[in-house]
Amino acid sequence: MKVISSEFIKSAANASHYPDHNYPEIAFAGRSNVGKSSLINTLINRKRLVKTSSTPGRTQLINFFLINKLFSFVDLPGYGYAKVPLSVKKQWGPMIEKYLSNRNILHGVVLIVDIRRTPGESEINFIDWLNNYSINTILVVTKSDKLSKTKRAAQIIKIGSALNINPDALICFSIKSKMGRDILWKAIDRLLQNTNLSNFCVRK
Repeated sequence: MKVISSEFIKSAANASHYPDHNYPEIAFAGRSNVGKSSLINTLINRKRLVKTSSTPGRTQLINFFLINKLFSFVDLPGYGYAKVPLSVKKQWGPMIEKYLSNRNILHGVVLIVDIRRTPGESEINFIDWLNNYSINTILVVTKSDKLSKTKRAAQIIKIGSALNINPDALICFSIKSKMGRDILWKAIDRLLQNTNLSNFCVRK
């Protein structure tokens, strides 16, 4: 997809602050420091539209971006071992859950995992939760350039096994080389065009 325009809309902590629009939304989720913001910037060919940080947990609100004045990308706070106050961590779960379960213009979620880390209970539970709500999900394995081709193939199988997901459903992505960028855009485009798709995150 050719991105002609992209702009920040607003940040929100609860439903009363969400943008009042009818643009279809694609949300991006993943563990803290997995590279969500950088991945979105790579997709839209912008270096700094979505703020990035080397400090895990920097994204503490739900951030909305308008793409091509046609649809919206939504950057969700990361989960995991972010070095943030416990009181803030406790707010993230309910904030994300309320958005995902109640946002009727949400067309799907791009769930991002780091290829160097085997997914654990957090990712498994999140996928099960998304499936329970029939939310279409695209699985992206980022930082794929960090491993050789042989090790990458082996790790993809390992990640698929850990998540009980067909490895073919995983999209390898690299911010550095832009590996997987076109494939991910095609998957997102399908979600935007058809809200009745079965999950991309296909269980074995």
